[in-house]
Amino acid sequence: MRKVLLVLTVLLLTAPAAAATGVAQVKAQVETPGLFDDEEGGNADADDPAIWVNERDPGRSIVVATAKEGGLYSYRLDGTQIKHVPAPARPGPEHAPGRFNNVDIVGDLAIVSDRGRDHIRFYQVNGLADVTAPDVPFVFNTSQSEVDEQKTAYGLAAWYSPSDRATYVLVSRRSTTRVALLKVLPQGGKYSYRVVRTLDLPAEFTLPNGTKWQPCDEPGVLPQVEGMVVDYRTGTLYAGQEDVGIWRMPANLTGRPVLIDKVREFGVPGTYDPETEECTPGTDPGFGGKHISADVEGLTIHYGRNLLLASSQGDNTFAAYDLPGKYKTSFQIKLGDDLVQESDGAAVVGTGLGHRFPHGLLAVQDGDNAGEPRDSTNFKFVRWDDVAQAIR
Repeated sequence: MRKVLLVLTVLLLTAPAAAATGVAQVKAQVETPGLFDDEEGGNADADDPAIWVNERDPGRSIVVATAKEGGLYSYRLDGTQIKHVPAPARPGPEHAPGRFNNVDIVGDLAIVSDRGRDHIRFYQVNGLADVTAPDVPFVFNTSQSEVDEQKTAYGLAAWYSPSDRATYVLVSRRSTTRVALLKVLPQGGKYSYRVVRTLDLPAEFTLPNGTKWQPCDEPGVLPQVEGMVVDYRTGTLYAGQEDVGIWRMPANLTGRPVLIDKVREFGVPGTYDPETEECTPGTDPGFGGKHISADVEGLTIHYGRNLLLASSQGDNTFAAYDLPGKYKTSFQIKLGDDLVQESDGAAVVGTGLGHRFPHGLLAVQDGDNAGEPRDSTNFKFVRWDDVAQAIR
């Protein structure tokens, strides 16, 4: 999620809504209804999509997507809504309600990070039936009072391991650098999990000039991870540390992480102002990357093309990398005059999905959905062949 308190966007070459110079624009074909993050709209704020492929009838595949306090939605490939289920209620009047952040799909199971409750929840894709065990533990915390501080389950990636016939989930912790590996535990038609191990990514970095640097944020907040995807073929995790860059590491969290690309703002000092709750950037020392701008989010893999796609929120582009991590090109997405902006989440499949998406589908969150009477977010669906033309 783009943090309002950061004002490093002044370093970018373009305004947030502008077309990036020299970057291809790809046309979206479909969008979902607008969601509204206010009381009237049920505090629904689009965040992250995942795609379920209907093997029997690919044209009837389903996109499942999170909407924070608005819960979980499922959509047809024409963008119309199939089902909506709310996030869990707050356990008490003084506690946070459920807040669905990220979603991934393994088999027929949608696996969701509940940031509000520090849980992982499970839903059958068809009908969004809740199959979460009633006694699922907190992921990172040990008490409700700790959960109330909201250093909770945040980003999520899931995959099936054929070697031990188990499903695993990687979950990041909000406002920290921690990532946890969970093993999913089937329990008679319901699902729970246990923590296998955790890993803490760096919070501070030594720059080439010998100085120490940490991304500016409010006191006590470290550079968090949200966008994550696992290459199940190699057991590799790609993780977006929002204000730092993209990491590659073993998905079992036992090896050394490698930073394969940095955000442009990497190394830029900042001064936090508690009155404005913003960071004022200092002079750019020139140690940042060239391809992505903070926040980096929405990681997804196209297996047929062996490509990693990442949302570059700061300049409203999507970056494409040849795996295991060589930058290829960037592109933007538009539906009419509506440019996809500050995209939180993305999901791609290369399988033909009927006449609408004969060569595959890229689904992305749009953080500024135009054409609505008030501020709105939604999801845009793009033909893969159109994306392929932009990144060939």
